[in-house]
Amino acid sequence: MEANNELQLVCELRRDEGVRYIVYLDTKGIPTTGVGHNLRASPLPAAWAYPLSDEQVDQLLEWDLESVYADLDRNLAWWRDFNYARQRVICNMCFNLGITKLLGFVNTLAAMRQGRYADAAQGMLNSAWASQVGIGTAAQPGRALRLANMMRDGK
Repeated sequence: MEANNELQLVCELRRDEGVRYIVYLDTKGIPTTGVGHNLRASPLPAAWAYPLSDEQVDQLLEWDLESVYADLDRNLAWWRDFNYARQRVICNMCFNLGITKLLGFVNTLAAMRQGRYADAAQGMLNSAWASQVGIGTAAQPGRALRLANMMRDGK
């Protein structure tokens, strides 16, 4: 991903996931830290201790994004053909859901790949994921509505 686009993605993930320097349980009871870093899937290096430093939080996020890009490249290589905003949408969703659950969005992903972005956005909003991460309102859009609008409009 292009460097400036990745910086924008990092800002969006920090907003959407929050930033924590200690362990907390996410909405599904999974131990988490940093910017949505799943400790079950990827424990901290042995020498690290809480509270985490800003550098450690940044390192975890960098590792997690490398994993997201690799998962997307392996399973949905066409994601890199998207414009920057749509690249961030699919990365944000993969970061939040994981590749296995993202791949369950069969019709939405097909619409994305075919350039039917309004259909893809509607599929995103009609999902259980949207109600979990928050739809919000036009005046105060939640994560799902923000990402759906970005997918539809490409900005």
